[in-house]
Amino acid sequence: MSVYKRPGAETYSYDFRYRGHRFSGDTGQAQKREALKFEHAEKTRAKAKVADNAKFSAQEMTWEIAMSRYWEEIGQHQVNATTTLACLEWLTHAIGRNRPVIEIDDNLVAAIVAKRRGEGRRVGRAKDRSKQPRVSAATVNRTATEPLRKVLLRARKFWKVKTADVDWGAHMLAEPRERIREASVGEEGAVMAGLERGYDEAVQFAFRDGCRRMEVCGLVWARVDFFGRQYTVIGKGGKERVIPMSRATYEQFKRLLGQHQTFVFTFIAQKTRREFAQVRGRRYPIKPERLSKVLKKAAVDGSVGNFHLHDTRHTAATRALRKSNLKVVQELLGHENIATTTKYAHAMKEDVRAALDAVSATKNATQDQQDGDNVLGNKRDVE
Repeated sequence: MSVYKRPGAETYSYDFRYRGHRFSGDTGQAQKREALKFEHAEKTRAKAKVADNAKFSAQEMTWEIAMSRYWEEIGQHQVNATTTLACLEWLTHAIGRNRPVIEIDDNLVAAIVAKRRGEGRRVGRAKDRSKQPRVSAATVNRTATEPLRKVLLRARKFWKVKTADVDWGAHMLAEPRERIREASVGEEGAVMAGLERGYDEAVQFAFRDGCRRMEVCGLVWARVDFFGRQYTVIGKGGKERVIPMSRATYEQFKRLLGQHQTFVFTFIAQKTRREFAQVRGRRYPIKPERLSKVLKKAAVDGSVGNFHLHDTRHTAATRALRKSNLKVVQELLGHENIATTTKYAHAMKEDVRAALDAVSATKNATQDQQDGDNVLGNKRDVE
């Protein structure tokens, strides 16, 4: 019998193998007859589980099975799991649940890309698409082509499922290079002058330290280390990044300390708003969406064109690069790959251009180097 009692245990345990897989555990039963019944039920469940695994590993795997397995193994554990699920559901609608993965070839992938490209920004929404702007190339790549490629790649590499030979590079749409908008000192002053109290502190910090919107609004006092003169932000993918405090940041944090128990950057409600659970005169943490809107209005009012909140990050990075190097800026911005940081290299090129523009012709010709050597030589001879 495979049920038994461990030394000192009051209940029976079970331990059996089925097709190379081991199953064991506690039956929770003190009577052997009941323990055997429990074991029998576990064997039935084990057979079903092994059968399901065999179905998953079949060569003629359908898209639904592949998508479900990818979700179980990878998708649900990602930080942006909700977005991943929406993308997989959209792909399921476009591909068909019962289509074998071997049939997902270049022809079908091209059709999927075209379909996604012609739809509105919201995945799966079909209402009045004629009025919705078409999605960008980056959105098509990240919500359709890339998720599909990842599922099929895992099916072939890890599950040993036969897939079609797809030229993925040919289906990735060219993405426009991200613009780099640096604010001049005058533009920064114009933006700051139009900001509401509380919001001006957050934007000033963003201009100086180059943090993302969520990193600014999500900064809490528990992650501010005055003794070590550093603070920690939570960046993309939930990754932590420790940033040293400059003297200006240290003084700003000291000034804001005590305004709110939890959050660093806050504002005082100007009026009571029940829909937002706000009471006039009380202080509340700044919301990311509101911060973007307030800055945009300040930029427009200050006649600063084409300037958004993320441009404060670009401004900080470009200014830091002029005083340091790409490695320092990479550390400041939290880029995993320095290739991402090289988009700010334009700052160095602009400095070279400015230096060349400042060059003017000399009034007197410079002596030939050889003549200079002779003069020095003669001087040494005299000495």
